[in-house]
Amino acid sequence: MNVVIAPDSYKGSLTSFEVAETIERAIKDLTTNCHITLKPMSDGGEGMLDSILSVQKGGRIPITCTGPLGKKINTSYAIIDENTAIIEVANISGLSQVPLEKRNPDHTTSYGVGEVMINALDKGCKSFVIGLGGSATNDGGLGMLMALGMKAYDKHGKEIGPYGKDLFELDAVNFSTIDKRLEGIHISVACDVNNPLCGSSGASYVYGPQKGATKSQTKTYDEALNKFGTIIENILDKDIKNLPGAGAAGGIGFALLALESDLVQGAKLVSEAIQLEQSIKHADLVITGEGQTDEQTIYYGKAPSYVANMANKYDVPTILISGSLKGDMDKLRETFSGCFSIVHYPITLEQSVVQAKSLLYEQTKNIVHFYKNM
Repeated sequence: MNVVIAPDSYKGSLTSFEVAETIERAIKDLTTNCHITLKPMSDGGEGMLDSILSVQKGGRIPITCTGPLGKKINTSYAIIDENTAIIEVANISGLSQVPLEKRNPDHTTSYGVGEVMINALDKGCKSFVIGLGGSATNDGGLGMLMALGMKAYDKHGKEIGPYGKDLFELDAVNFSTIDKRLEGIHISVACDVNNPLCGSSGASYVYGPQKGATKSQTKTYDEALNKFGTIIENILDKDIKNLPGAGAAGGIGFALLALESDLVQGAKLVSEAIQLEQSIKHADLVITGEGQTDEQTIYYGKAPSYVANMANKYDVPTILISGSLKGDMDKLRETFSGCFSIVHYPITLEQSVVQAKSLLYEQTKNIVHFYKNM
């Protein structure tokens, strides 16, 4: 039996590689009559860098930059094909880097993303692939743009800071001071959401709460992002606030659109880079998963949905094993052959995060044992 294991990460718990390897170990502990191919996936969030480097020739570039809370962190990006930079926002300004008790968009920044881009320009990179998703920020990409050279001012003409709270003081920007080298760079952005920058389906209202925003903060941030977006649009004479993906990563999607980037479906970009379809077309079974699955996985074409749709194209059954399931299960079953959660007894979220690897291992054994005895 040929099995392809192509999960996304369990955010804040396991990387896509750790998920894939745990599933593989569980299968091998049950049967040796199986050929397993690991294809860890990502839709632009955690794990994108590792997924692409698993099949593309290139090197990881270590760098010290500004983390989401403004302190210096040690992280990395990659350069492939000699001059293409692969940058994962989750590695730089990621939510998983911020403890629960410190999650507050007032105090987070995307500044480090811009610093990494500058470093890649210094190394001669001519194109960028930037993965959005898993960010801790809601600053509209203000910090990133400032690191790239943009100046931002309050109503008194004084320069403001690069944090989320500084959006409330923003009154004007100088976009012409951005690094001129970006004019000759092609930027592809792996994005897994279609949200606009503002409004009820925008960055603040939809994703702000998971980043620590209170109900009153989400309203204030929505208004601040709308003002910031309008200022940028007037300078560029472009309508980009309402474009799909502008609200991704707390509005970093908007800032990258302002730099004339191309936003593409993250799962599609990664699957093509790792040659996923070539493995699936010869498979007997595909296993995928993510931290939490609900209807958004289908609607936004997130990694597990993309994997399953590809498998369905070749009539290969796809099993979903996720950290948790919620919402319309009938909708999920239209895409997946079977949907399972790793949690099979009463447990808190904190406990499930800590025990994710062992829970996944045991649930995989249960599922595979049933499957091979059908």
